[in-house]
Amino acid sequence: MKIKLGLILKRIVFAFGIIYGIDLMLKNVGVYLPINIFTISIITLLGAPGLISLFAIFYLIA
Repeated sequence: MKIKLGLILKRIVFAFGIIYGIDLMLKNVGVYLPINIFTISIITLLGAPGLISLFAIFYLIA
């Protein structure tokens, strides 16, 4: 049980770091990716395809 909890926590922290890093890099271009529980949970569950789908949802559809 502790191993699964540790793995989930590690994935959540990694997802937050990825979103924060991409937000810092793209802020100068004018692209803003919100850091909230929805975006963190999508990237935690789906990984890189989730990140690509978030960009598609926020910027290509809107």
